[in-house]
Amino acid sequence: MGACGITSSKTALVFLNLIFWAAAGVLCYAGAYVFITYDDYDHFFEDVYTLIPAAVIIGVGALLFIIGLIGCYSTVRESPCGLASFVFILLLVFMIEVAVVVLGYVYRAKVEERVNSSIQGVYDEYNGTNSDAASRAIDYVQRQLKCCGIHNYSDWTHTPWFEGSKNNSVPISCCRPDLETCTGSLTRTEDLFQEGCEALVVKKLKEIMMYVILAAVTFATIQMLGILCACAVLCQRRPASNYDRLITGETYG
Repeated sequence: MGACGITSSKTALVFLNLIFWAAAGVLCYAGAYVFITYDDYDHFFEDVYTLIPAAVIIGVGALLFIIGLIGCYSTVRESPCGLASFVFILLLVFMIEVAVVVLGYVYRAKVEERVNSSIQGVYDEYNGTNSDAASRAIDYVQRQLKCCGIHNYSDWTHTPWFEGSKNNSVPISCCRPDLETCTGSLTRTEDLFQEGCEALVVKKLKEIMMYVILAAVTFATIQMLGILCACAVLCQRRPASNYDRLITGETYG
């Protein structure tokens, strides 16, 4: 019964270590995705501390590769020292991931407030040239999120760019992609995206933070299973005491 139990625990642990390697790749991808996406939206949310959870899960992902190696080696060799180290590192990573979840929720709660306070300034900086970072950011967001203006296209009429251009139009990035003849003219508002960008930017940034949170929670759960399996192997491999031998009927040589 004991041999069957330890074999099952070892098999489960080896399988979990393979999952750790896959998880490492997923976590690194999730962290990199947050960095890349933040670069597209950083004009609307200039709090670089938001990247801390992403940076942490990239570090955790790299550490999981090493954990997988230690876990596989220690499981196959049934090394008590290796398995104990494996459990300790997993517990450490688990606590880090709990911190990531907490930070993720903290920064996710700040997104709306930060975007609301900065978005008007970004639109005021728009000058319509591709060389200007704020202009590129706004054009990118309007095309990607299919939106126009802060609350709707009429917000453009209050910007310095609109007042300077004097052509009664909004940027071409406000035009619906299925209408090639759209020029951004406010005389044909049906050709423009009707929804404002503020709510959509907030939604997008919150989704990004939620990806980080879900990734951390999912792999923290898997790590707990790994800890339980490693502890099971450790407990089943401990030397039998004199009392255990007496109960099981073993004789002393």
